[in-house]
Amino acid sequence: MNSLEKQKKRFIVFALVVPIVLLIGFVVFPAFDLIRMSFTNWDGYSKTYDHIGFGNYTAMFRNRDLWLSLRNNGVYFFGHLIFIPIELMFAVLLTSRLRASKFYKTMVFMPYIINGVAISYAFSYFFSPINGAFDEILTVFHLESLIRNWLSDPKIVNFVLAFVSLWRFSGYHVILFMAALQSLPQDVQEAARVDGANAWQMFKYIQIPSIMLMVDFVLFDNIRGALQVFDIPYVMTSGGPGYASSTFTLYTIDTAFKYSNFGLASTMAVAIMVMIVVIYLVQNKIIHGIILKGGKKIR
Repeated sequence: MNSLEKQKKRFIVFALVVPIVLLIGFVVFPAFDLIRMSFTNWDGYSKTYDHIGFGNYTAMFRNRDLWLSLRNNGVYFFGHLIFIPIELMFAVLLTSRLRASKFYKTMVFMPYIINGVAISYAFSYFFSPINGAFDEILTVFHLESLIRNWLSDPKIVNFVLAFVSLWRFSGYHVILFMAALQSLPQDVQEAARVDGANAWQMFKYIQIPSIMLMVDFVLFDNIRGALQVFDIPYVMTSGGPGYASSTFTLYTIDTAFKYSNFGLASTMAVAIMVMIVVIYLVQNKIIHGIILKGGKKIR
């Protein structure tokens, strides 16, 4: 018995120590080193560098191209935000007794498991002005007047890229909502149906309040993903034309590896972390402090 207790304690200690060591080694320490580097002018390869105080932070706030890139991130954020109710309705539909629902679930989730670079290359050919499939489809339906330079027109390029991002990640959100909906107690839903609740009333008064924590997670995932968009604009447009489709992360990586300014790039990386944390705290306060707390008071 003592041997079994010792094994349990060893397992608990091992299960706690290993994740903590990995967290410190690969998250905490690099984060502090990133903050330290943000106060330098290190070029990425020199053995020496100078401490320049808040010079990088001042330069970051004055950089108009960086603000343009951050505005482009907003297109992804609002595109996914508007689509969240649609994803939730798809999840409700797929959790109902729908014929061939397994096939639809597979088709919805398939884009998410495909490599992002492969998807970007595929859509680059799809929207190509030279024999692109999308232009051919418009031509077949006699809609040639709608044909544009989808990946080189600054007015529409971010909306095209946001559409590709939606196509790739929406299935992931649908699966998350489905998992939350399937975890709801069936007796509560059956009782509501017996009381005469229709599909909309079930959705509004039972399903939505019960999965607010998952909605909270999806909202945060949307914020984090929108601020960290990289592979789709990098592969499809390289941030062009000019900085018209650049994103905050793409601009940060270019600053580090193309312009050899790791100090300024570190400052931008710190800014992303701060933005994500601040937005999460505000969202958490709204969801948990107002919406969920208010729901408990109503009950």
